Amino acid sequence: MGDTTQQIAERFSLFAERMQGEGLPALVIDTFRHYYTLLATGDTGIIAEQAITPVDSLPALGELASYRDAGRRVVGKVAQLKLNGGLGTSMGLDGPKSLLTARDGLSFLEITLRQNAQFAAQHRVDAPLLLLNSFSTDADTRALLDRDPIALQHPPRLLMQHKIPKVVRETQLPADSPGEPDLAWCPPGHGEVYLVLALSGQLDALLEAGYEYLFMSNIDNLGATIDLALLGYMQQHQISFLIEVARRTENDRKGGHIARDVHGQLILREIAQCPERDMDAFQDIQRHRYFNTNNIWIHLPQLKATLAQHQNILKLPMIRNLKTLDPKQPDSPEVYQLETAMGAAIAIFSGAQAVCVTRERFVPVKLCADLLLLRSDRYMLDDNYQLQPICSEQPIALQLDPAFYRLINDFDARFPFGSPSLIDCTRLNVNGDVCFGEGVILRGTVQITNRTPQQHVIPAGTILADTHHQVA
Repeated sequence: MGDTTQQIAERFSLFAERMQGEGLPALVIDTFRHYYTLLATGDTGIIAEQAITPVDSLPALGELASYRDAGRRVVGKVAQLKLNGGLGTSMGLDGPKSLLTARDGLSFLEITLRQNAQFAAQHRVDAPLLLLNSFSTDADTRALLDRDPIALQHPPRLLMQHKIPKVVRETQLPADSPGEPDLAWCPPGHGEVYLVLALSGQLDALLEAGYEYLFMSNIDNLGATIDLALLGYMQQHQISFLIEVARRTENDRKGGHIARDVHGQLILREIAQCPERDMDAFQDIQRHRYFNTNNIWIHLPQLKATLAQHQNILKLPMIRNLKTLDPKQPDSPEVYQLETAMGAAIAIFSGAQAVCVTRERFVPVKLCADLLLLRSDRYMLDDNYQLQPICSEQPIALQLDPAFYRLINDFDARFPFGSPSLIDCTRLNVNGDVCFGEGVILRGTVQITNRTPQQHVIPAGTILADTHHQVA
């Protein structure tokens, strides 16, 4: 915009006043000042293709089995943190996604609590579980924890993500929403986890109790659990920061990928950081082979030292997300949400490394189709509540008509008896309004099309194999 330093400072004073009124810590305000100044001075957070080089090969998790013994020796020194700040708005939820039923009548949060308790019992260690909540998920999460028997026996440590103002794109002033004041605020992205660990005192508490490693992941990824081979690999090679990545497929073309900068340092580039002219290169899965699973391991003493070196402001790469003030109103004013990604800290830690893992450690639920797969007979929970894939020769491609399956209530109504059998299914496309009866079995490539305005019911016990089932 060509504004002077004084003009930028005057505008920021409006943000600072608003944040102080909400009782936000000075360090949170100073961190936001850093990113707002970047925005106001024309920094877009863009990472051009010419500024990076692809990563051709990486160690694979399957090659690290020999490190399990080293992992066992330090198993009492690892804690884990789950990102629990997300609302499942894209699936029609108005509460925490972690409270959505995932499998066997249990929510993501309930399964996570049981995974952690079983890990602690199996290895005879205290295994701290930290939950990073947001202002949108904290109350509902606490309500479940207050009645869950596992949480009452093994209470997790709760952290609270801060909130920051949305920035009006046209004026670069704070957004206003008098009728719904919460709409004027947004989370700063999960890159804030490092600041929250410091400000909450939990980083110091973990270090004082002798913990040296922290494993962080999304709570809706039930495949992300503490792996002793990865823990041992970190310990043996004195790695300060380790990110799990997986090979990209056509379905992962929009996911953030790793690369190297001009100095050879590993970095993470999200799609919002890619210029339009480089989008083909970004989505070239042969060029950029590895995407970020958001499973991250960090050496806590090194995190403490790095935060101290940067006065607790890591200055992670900015992600400038363009949104509308009210996500439900496309014609509401355009705003910027200034975010950072947890994995972007890979650029901060010298010697940071990445390991290529298999899809068993990356089972995210972003769409109702993902949930259908998770609830199906292609997975099971073992006695330790670990998610286990059931052997199947081929992966499955799922496509459900968004007009009838995008929202969770519509989705559940069309699978009243749970998921059909998918263990022998390689592709399922459903177009139109279709309800599945009990015990339906799908095999091979199955396409179901209902072109009528009435809902079509697949009768109980139906077997569909390599077929296009049409209702004209």
